Amino acid sequence: MPFLGQDWRSPGWRWVKTEDGWKRCEPFSPALEDGNNQLNDINHTVIITGDENEEVYSTEDCEFAAKKRKKDHFRNNTDSQCFYREKWIYVHKESTRERHGYCTLGEAFNRLDFSSAIQDIRRFNYVVKLLQLIAKSQLTSLSGAAQKNYFNILDKIVQKVMEDQYNPRLIKDLLQDLSSTLCILIRGVGKSVLVGNINIWICRLETILLWQQQLKNLQMNKQVNNGLTLSDLPLHMLNNILYRFSDGWDIITLGQVTPTLYMLSEDRQLWKKLCQYHFAEKQFCRHLIPSEKGHIDWKLMYFALQKYYPIKEQYGDTLHFCRHCSILFWKDTGHPCTASDPNTCLMPVSPQHFIDLFKF
Repeated sequence: MPFLGQDWRSPGWRWVKTEDGWKRCEPFSPALEDGNNQLNDINHTVIITGDENEEVYSTEDCEFAAKKRKKDHFRNNTDSQCFYREKWIYVHKESTRERHGYCTLGEAFNRLDFSSAIQDIRRFNYVVKLLQLIAKSQLTSLSGAAQKNYFNILDKIVQKVMEDQYNPRLIKDLLQDLSSTLCILIRGVGKSVLVGNINIWICRLETILLWQQQLKNLQMNKQVNNGLTLSDLPLHMLNNILYRFSDGWDIITLGQVTPTLYMLSEDRQLWKKLCQYHFAEKQFCRHLIPSEKGHIDWKLMYFALQKYYPIKEQYGDTLHFCRHCSILFWKDTGHPCTASDPNTCLMPVSPQHFIDLFKF
């Protein structure tokens, strides 16, 4: 019997031996399996009586209807996430004998387990930046299932920020870009391809506005700690902490904590190092901003250059791409590499590079 899967190298379906013979396992949740068991307890022949006619359904019709109801329930469950055992995806841009079709952004978004990634503080900023880029330019390219995953993950991110107060400024920027994109798409409905009903998108926009209001009213919890605090550290250690920051807004926010930190955050040398890290010297010459004393105001220089040039991005953990196997994966999860030295094939993937991989 020929194998009918999309990839002949796939392990195929999972089969379970029962009293009636071998049956194929469907990748649905336990709740749906319980519902399926209840449906199986019903008699194999169902008679539905109408006004005048009687319609008899055979066993095959009942099984088909049960499967259809189960699939519809699975698809309509907005809280469900697509689950895959392999947390990697093969990136291919053309059809072959082994693989048919193309790898889309939505498929990659579903396969790489971003729901678990946002729980890891090293990957949190990376996933948020990726969602922001998708909101700006690739939102209309997501399929219906990918849209559900996108907004489910976004919901988990907002809830995490509300509970942990972790980096709310980053989430506010994401929601602002997403709401602006949705307003443009809803106003220009019919002019662009918008997958899904317009009412669903209006409800999503209302949810985003609600999230923005919740984040606006967010109150930071005051930490009660009788031990050593940040203010108790010596000046040179506080200065070293500030020099580790790569975002100017983080330096300004930390400088608002105490007068001592404010004094350290206004250091010209600190902002000069930050400008030299993110921008080239040729870019400095085009946007020189002298201060009243005749010196270069490096703090204003940083924010002026940020408007014209992209800054370098730093992440604790990123997705990696294997150039030998053309597989995209999280480095900790690994992938089945066939190269003799897999480490030489790995390439870190920035959020923008992730988007570019799926542009055709």
